[in-house]
Amino acid sequence: MAGKPELTNVAPDESGKLRIYFLPNLFTAGNLFCGFIALTRIVEADINGQEFTNVIRWSLFFILLACIFDVLDGRVARLGGFESPFGREFDSLADLISFGVAPAFLVHRVVLRDVFFARPEVGWFISSIYLMCGALRLARFNCLAAMPPEKLGHKDFTGLPIPAAAGTVASITLLLLHLDDKSFPSGSWRYLLPFIMVFLSIMMVSDVRFPSFKSLDWRAKRSFARMVIIVLAIGFFLILWNTVLPWVLPIVFTAYIFYGFIRPHIPGKMRKEIEDEEGEDEAENNHG
Repeated sequence: MAGKPELTNVAPDESGKLRIYFLPNLFTAGNLFCGFIALTRIVEADINGQEFTNVIRWSLFFILLACIFDVLDGRVARLGGFESPFGREFDSLADLISFGVAPAFLVHRVVLRDVFFARPEVGWFISSIYLMCGALRLARFNCLAAMPPEKLGHKDFTGLPIPAAAGTVASITLLLLHLDDKSFPSGSWRYLLPFIMVFLSIMMVSDVRFPSFKSLDWRAKRSFARMVIIVLAIGFFLILWNTVLPWVLPIVFTAYIFYGFIRPHIPGKMRKEIEDEEGEDEAENNHG
């Protein structure tokens, strides 16, 4: 065993021992850690304290950082051929904390706890809707992922991915904080969050298809013009970080949700260019 570097997170091998890949699961652990830190910050936040908005802002940062770790663990697993049942289950457990429990606690903490004074269980129930739909979404994803590709017939996500739902909640909350930092704890704009969260809950368990971008090849050659645009966009984003970030993230997540609705009506060729996919099989095109 000591001389074998090929530790994998696939099913048990001939010796009966479970082999685990280190790097993709390290990113998944980072996702879980960020979700835990975000959750503790939300629970510890004093809504009447002077540092409330700053604490909430940090919790939002960790939720969004968890989204980045979630993208990286999947990308590393696919590039290295490390996809497996173990990694999928570990990723789902981490996602449920970072993108299910943490956003639900966030909306309850900043909005719902103050709305139903006589019946606080109503606020709990609204928050739990998001969490339950997120758990159902992850369970359905694991079941579909276990199916053979030829039976599934497509590589899309069925229902809104829970990281996208959490990113939407976190980014919109970040934008509301940016627009009205001082009055956010008692302002009326925060009451948008429960409606957004219920809408996202419905989207997660819906049959709307969203692109997974799993076939996007980061190693493929790009045109010079596209490379220049990407470099300029990254530079512009870094220079105006504090001003641009609160606006860019809600636009990105909202655009992804909106794209899921209009995607079936987009011509196949244009859709391939948008999603940067090449060589998709006929079955996937028929299911688009």
